[in-house]
Amino acid sequence: MQAYTGFANVYDTFMDNVPYEEWSEYLAGLLREYGVRDGLVLELGCGTGSITRRLFELGYDMIGIDLSEDMLEIAREKDMDAGYSFDDILYLNQDMREFELYGTVAAVVSICDSMNYITKPEELKQVFRLVNNYLDPQGIFIFDMNTVHKYRDILGETTIAENREDCSFIWENYYHEKEAINQYDITIYKKTEIELEDEELETTSLYERMEETHYQRAYELEEIKSLLIEAGMEYVTAYDAMTKDAPTNDSERIYVIAREKKQEKKLYL
Repeated sequence: MQAYTGFANVYDTFMDNVPYEEWSEYLAGLLREYGVRDGLVLELGCGTGSITRRLFELGYDMIGIDLSEDMLEIAREKDMDAGYSFDDILYLNQDMREFELYGTVAAVVSICDSMNYITKPEELKQVFRLVNNYLDPQGIFIFDMNTVHKYRDILGETTIAENREDCSFIWENYYHEKEAINQYDITIYKKTEIELEDEELETTSLYERMEETHYQRAYELEEIKSLLIEAGMEYVTAYDAMTKDAPTNDSERIYVIAREKKQEKKLYL
C-alpha cells in the first residue's frame, strides 16, 4: 500500500476540482439517515483532511487516519489556518490494515477511493474486521470505491496532465485486467525558489521532479459483499455515487453501506 509522499505537497492543488462540499453533505445525509446525527466518527484514508474537517463542521467529533505523515501534516496546518485548535480533530498516522483505537466509534467512513488502495482481498477483509471491531453496536460503515468500469473503460491506458503556475504533473494510467489492478505512474514538477550569489539576479526558479507509482484494485460489488459478510459485518446496501439509485454497469463510483454485527469476543461497554 503506497503512501503519498512527494505528491502530498501538491495534492490539494490538483484536487481543487473535487466537490468536497457536495460529497460531505451527501455523506452526512447518509449518516443521518442511518441514525448517526452526532458522536465520534472515524475517517480512514483521510488525506489532507478535506472531508474530515467538513464533517467536524457539521457537528461530528472526528478522528482521521492516514498512512502518509506528509498528508497529515498538511491536514493539521489547514486546521490551524481555519482557526481550529490542535485538539479539535485527532489525526493518527496508521495503516488502515492494522489501525488501533482506544474505544469504539458511532461510524466509520472512507471516501475518495481509499479502499481501492487495499489490493489484496484478504487484507480488505481484515480492514472490514477492524472496522466491525471498533464500531458501536449497530454502528454504520460507509465507504466509496471506484468500479471496474471506471478503471477498465475510462482511466485505463490514458494519460492525464495538468500545468499550474507553481507545479505540474503527468498521470499515466495502466489497467491490468487479469489482476484487476490499476497502476498510476505520477511525475510531479514542483517550482522551487533558490537564492543566487549574484546580487543582481537575487533569485531564480527551478523545478524539482518527483515520481511515484500507486496501485489500486477494482472490486466487483458481489466480492465486496462477500468480504463484508466474511468479516462479520452486515451488508446493508450500495448506491451509485451521489444518488440513492442502485449501481449499474455504467457506475464509475459506488457507495457501500454496512452495519456492525455483534461478535462473541468483542467487549461491549
